[in-house]
Amino acid sequence: MNTRVVTAHIPNELAEQIDQLATRLDRPKGWIVKQALTSWVALEAKRHQLTLEGLADVDGGRIVDHASIDAWATSLDEPA
Repeated sequence: MNTRVVTAHIPNELAEQIDQLATRLDRPKGWIVKQALTSWVALEAKRHQLTLEGLADVDGGRIVDHASIDAWATSLDEPA
């Protein structure tokens, strides 16, 4: 796998937390950062996909109006 160095300025507190994790897990700091970035990038990709799906629903008219949601939420307070 080809790799590349990426430099970022991070707050000292975060750097200290990375140091502590690296020590506790007996892993290099670079490994900790790579795991964190991999997870974050995957999460952002999922969020983007869900946003696109939501917009497609709106474009397709698959929506629920505010009044219906409000009525449903209000009904949750009513005895069964």
